[in-house]
Amino acid sequence: MTQPDTLRGIGESATLARIFPRLPVSSHALLGPGDDSAVMAAPDGRFVVTTDMMIHGPDFRLAWSSSHDLGWKAAASNLADVAAMGATPTALVVAIAAPADSPVSLLEGISDGLRDACLALAPGCGVVGGDLSVSDTLTIAVTAFGDLDGRAPVLRSGARVGDVVAVAGVLGRAAAGLKLLFEHAVVDGRPDATAAAALRASHPTLVAAQLAPRPPIGLGVLASRAGATAMLDLSDGLALDARRLAFASGAAVELSSAAVGSREALDGGEDHSLLATFPPDAELPEGFRIIGVVVDGSGVLVDGQPYSERGGWDPYEQWSGARG
Repeated sequence: MTQPDTLRGIGESATLARIFPRLPVSSHALLGPGDDSAVMAAPDGRFVVTTDMMIHGPDFRLAWSSSHDLGWKAAASNLADVAAMGATPTALVVAIAAPADSPVSLLEGISDGLRDACLALAPGCGVVGGDLSVSDTLTIAVTAFGDLDGRAPVLRSGARVGDVVAVAGVLGRAAAGLKLLFEHAVVDGRPDATAAAALRASHPTLVAAQLAPRPPIGLGVLASRAGATAMLDLSDGLALDARRLAFASGAAVELSSAAVGSREALDGGEDHSLLATFPPDAELPEGFRIIGVVVDGSGVLVDGQPYSERGGWDPYEQWSGARG
């Protein structure tokens, strides 16, 4: 049997030659990959920038995620942060550190996932550069850029008493998918690929929500145009992220349990949906639904009662150490 090419076996230059053709092209780039830096158009004179890392162990398990999943999720999580500022995603810079004996197909799959996520979620956004390195732990770091197109950025701090609180996207599905994986795709204390594949076949929607989320990226710009006063990406859970918005705005967020739904919807993270506040007379963009209101006070309330549960995702508190 022919052995697969490895990163050590073919080296950096040949690896880049294999993955460059697979990466999405940015329609906003004046100069893409190949030089020491990319050159981007910035018609507005301003741009938003964000970065995020995914590390094998605390953030994903290779036994559960395909390489395509990894590229997709790395793109989606960063695109959502750009969208939450009311900006249009324009470019990604991607750095990957992987064990030297990793098959080149691992990076090709990640590249395909980056491409497909950009095409599906943010057409016109592409990869304009990055870096490759070696590490015992697979790590993917993405920096994303976005264009404000003349609009003011939508900050966390703009919510005002009387604003409605609305969400676009799903709530709780990613957490439900992760719970299923930990309950049914771990064998002898370790993530198991065969069990995960069976679970993905029996619960495709919930597992995909965790491993390859589909946040409503385009609705960030629409929310800005509709007058959103504050907005953020729900990466760490509705209750935790709503508390962050409330703190930044100097007010309280009161949520309706009937509108939110399950406990997982309140406490679960990684849906990458958009939480926004709007003036009470605003016409919400299609795709947003009202789940609460901004009121006097501080913190988060549910049905008028303070919500003090420590739900949500904190990497320093909640990493189980499970590896795949």
